[in-house]
Amino acid sequence: MNTNGKKVTGDITKDQLIELVKSEDIDTIIMGFCDMQGRLMGKRVTGEFILENDISEGTHFCNYLLGTNFTMDTNENFEFMNWDKGYGDYLAVPDLNTLKVIPWLEKTAIVFCDVYTVDGSEPICIAPRNILKNQIEKAEKLGFSPHMASELEFYLFNQSFAEIDKKGYDNLETAGHLNEDYNLLQGSKNEPLYQRIRNQMHLMGIQIESSKGEAYKGQHEINLKYADALKAADQHIMFKHGMKEICIQNEKAVTFMAKPYEEWTGSSGHIHLSLMEKGTKNNAFYAGEDAVDPKSETMQHFLAGIIKYTKDFALLFAPYVNSYKRFAPNTWAPVSIAWSKDNRSAGYRVVGDGNSLRFESRISGADMNPYLAYSALIGAGLYGIEHKIELPDELVGNAYEQEDIDRIPSSLHEAIWNWKNSDVVKEVLGEDVAKHYLEAARSEQNEFDSFVTTWERSRYFEQS
Repeated sequence: MNTNGKKVTGDITKDQLIELVKSEDIDTIIMGFCDMQGRLMGKRVTGEFILENDISEGTHFCNYLLGTNFTMDTNENFEFMNWDKGYGDYLAVPDLNTLKVIPWLEKTAIVFCDVYTVDGSEPICIAPRNILKNQIEKAEKLGFSPHMASELEFYLFNQSFAEIDKKGYDNLETAGHLNEDYNLLQGSKNEPLYQRIRNQMHLMGIQIESSKGEAYKGQHEINLKYADALKAADQHIMFKHGMKEICIQNEKAVTFMAKPYEEWTGSSGHIHLSLMEKGTKNNAFYAGEDAVDPKSETMQHFLAGIIKYTKDFALLFAPYVNSYKRFAPNTWAPVSIAWSKDNRSAGYRVVGDGNSLRFESRISGADMNPYLAYSALIGAGLYGIEHKIELPDELVGNAYEQEDIDRIPSSLHEAIWNWKNSDVVKEVLGEDVAKHYLEAARSEQNEFDSFVTTWERSRYFEQS
């Protein structure tokens, strides 16, 4: 793939895209936007269409795509889209800063889109990427630039998605038979695939710092590089989508489900966060060399806001019924809402020194939508700064054994109740966003509550 005799990979401009289409090095452009579940939705448009039309004008899609569940069912209780309103169109408008060549797909480029009203005049407030952009804008008005990174854990399988579906998601063959945590030998068994993923992501401009084995058979982790919040969330979404595509090409499957089986270690989605002073490389979380406490007042108030309102925003950290199965004592997933320096039993872990001082949220699972989880952290943190909320004392010791600490909600039911009754969620995210995601969570919970499980039949069928 060439322009001016040079191979083009990763980020490209609109003008480069047009030249690549003209030279027949690109013939397909994916225009994708993120749905509520963190999946890329959209269209593949042809190179010929791009030459005849201005890609900047965007493409239309049915608005129901921001009002469905994982199985694409419609829900009449959403105010933004329903049959009374006719399920009309929204407009996906490309953010040309995200235009990239995809190295693992032939002659294909991709661009992330933001969602607007059908005439392009107004952003749709419930779209996940727009929600995050709103929180970033709030931070910038206060003089800050949020910088973040995701650490994603997942399970790899020696079967395709189609094969696993045919087997009813039972008796699965993980790509590994021993606990892989940091074990280089275990990771070597799938290194050809992981190496390809790291290298292909690098060619695309998705920056991976490292990968390693995790704490169960076939479980692995990839750490994405720190970046400004929007870029970090985009990288997160593109990595998950791209890894699934590469697995499909190799007759493999991968899951980012929080807890695939009760005996398996859960898959976390840790988030690292700091605030930079806008327009500089200065970390607003760092108080300076002469300070007794390296944590600045900004950091203390920011982290205090997050701790105080973690339960309010839990729906965005743990959005599904299964998400709450991951929270269990002594499992490397937290159950407490507390902070501690370099303590993996706490929900929030303060790490780094000097200008790299930051905190790690260990609460989100790998099933999170990063635009939403990032938004909750930024929004609650800024609320803490604006209201000068005081940071609780540092947790000392094993958080799992301390019963006087506030706990993460134990179920989606509890998280729904906290969200519904929170004035802070409405103030931070807006009434429309609060209502929309409350209905999405209620719908997910109601679907599960109506389903009879194999566990129930085996327990009650004969004995009740």
